[in-house]
Amino acid sequence: MYLTTAQNDRACGVILGSAVGDALGAGYEFGCAPLGPDGPEMIGGGLGGFAPGEWTDDTSMTYAIAEVAAKGADLRSPEALDDISRGFLRWYDSHPPDIGMQTSSVVGDVSRMLPEDLAQQASRREGTEASKPGTPPLPEEVAPRPSRRENTGALAAAMTQAAARLHERTGHTAGNGSLMRTSPVALAHLGDPTAIVEAATAISALTHTDPRAGEACALWSLAINHAVLEGELDLRPGLQHLPAEAQAFWTARIDEAESQDPSTFTPNGYVVTALQAAWSAIHHTPVPHEISCLHLQHTLDTAIRIGNDTDTVAAIAGGLLGARWGASAVPAAWRRIVHGYPGRTAEELVELAFLATRGGEPNGYDWPGCEYIPYWQAHRPVLVQHPFDEGVWLGNVKALDDLPQEITAVVSLCLTGSKQVPAGVLQVPFRLIDEPESESNLNLEHVITDAARTAAELRADGHQVLIHCVAAESRTPTVGIAYAMISGVDVETATKGVCSALPAASPNPGFRRQLDEWERPNE
Repeated sequence: MYLTTAQNDRACGVILGSAVGDALGAGYEFGCAPLGPDGPEMIGGGLGGFAPGEWTDDTSMTYAIAEVAAKGADLRSPEALDDISRGFLRWYDSHPPDIGMQTSSVVGDVSRMLPEDLAQQASRREGTEASKPGTPPLPEEVAPRPSRRENTGALAAAMTQAAARLHERTGHTAGNGSLMRTSPVALAHLGDPTAIVEAATAISALTHTDPRAGEACALWSLAINHAVLEGELDLRPGLQHLPAEAQAFWTARIDEAESQDPSTFTPNGYVVTALQAAWSAIHHTPVPHEISCLHLQHTLDTAIRIGNDTDTVAAIAGGLLGARWGASAVPAAWRRIVHGYPGRTAEELVELAFLATRGGEPNGYDWPGCEYIPYWQAHRPVLVQHPFDEGVWLGNVKALDDLPQEITAVVSLCLTGSKQVPAGVLQVPFRLIDEPESESNLNLEHVITDAARTAAELRADGHQVLIHCVAAESRTPTVGIAYAMISGVDVETATKGVCSALPAASPNPGFRRQLDEWERPNE
């Protein structure tokens, strides 16, 4: 479906927001580390000994769904459910450092059912060793041996059946492990509540048989759909798409979450309590008046302070927060270090989200996936030194074609191809649309401030930095002016200096208005 600029930003924030919440909460889960007064940081550690900024099983399983959604698949189809199941198996075969007991039991059962040669093939695709080659298979009468070469749907059916057998044995399959990974579902089926409910329920059932787990995934995915399309945080519109009994149950649970302090909802390994914890954190965290998108950061702080399964509650909350506030609300300091299985980065999650909303099709520039975007607006390289800092350069996209060796970091204010920035040069991208209307940039003040401060942080780290957009006429001078302003230069002096260095500079009226109102960024 067609998305406006704002809707596209919000859609791109869904998986990113979930991953950021996951990576932030990882170091604090189950009391692994105390949370300081300044809020959570990406300290790493946790139960899996994660690196700072590394996501956990929450996002690794989310990735398995997102990469299928990014191909334009109907997530309800047997083919898509098979592909998702394969993704779960590849991740399991990589020996993840932390994995939920219920998920481990179900996916492990299916992994042991597979013929050894097929398990090795799956592992080689991810560059890993074959998983548990010496583990004996389950008896045939208990667990038939599905093959990746069998009929379509056989693998997903085997995984769903393994989950059902676990439910029959224990009666307890309502953990939070399917809710934590559900964020990509809405992106694949935006605007289609029926498809969202069916896909969320089917994907949940791959590992979690209890109906409450499926209902929670459906309800949260519907809330993400509503946030992306309408720009509102509200769980209740999704209730109408659940059966009558489920509507009554979840209405009561939502009322509890909204009437009780977030700290009430712990322990939160149960899917119902995890959803309540995430929603209570969102509901009770005030939206800042001046820079409203800071609600994303503040709410993740609230969610992690609840304690217990901190990475999962923050991942659940982060998916919905990203759907409301957009990818542009996630600070670059977090985006720069967020990473995880299977060797992916924060920006690659954004690309998956973008493709998922477009049925797998790239944009008119063939992005993402292209190596180089030949912007017609840039005819020759533009590259000048910043008038207030010789270690900062201002330029257009053509400047990347022959970048001076002394420039070791790039702040990109436009899309670039995968090989457009020279190898070995650090790139930090920002989503800044060169249009004056306020609805074109959801979080304009935040993005301009964040880009300028990121350049300052890179300089403090010893980099010489290029700030560039397509033509160096509007976005580049705007952030160049903001960079001078955070150093204490007044807006008039900064504007005169930058526009003298860039003779074609002409920030659009919306950008100029923001700089005039801003005068000096909030500290």
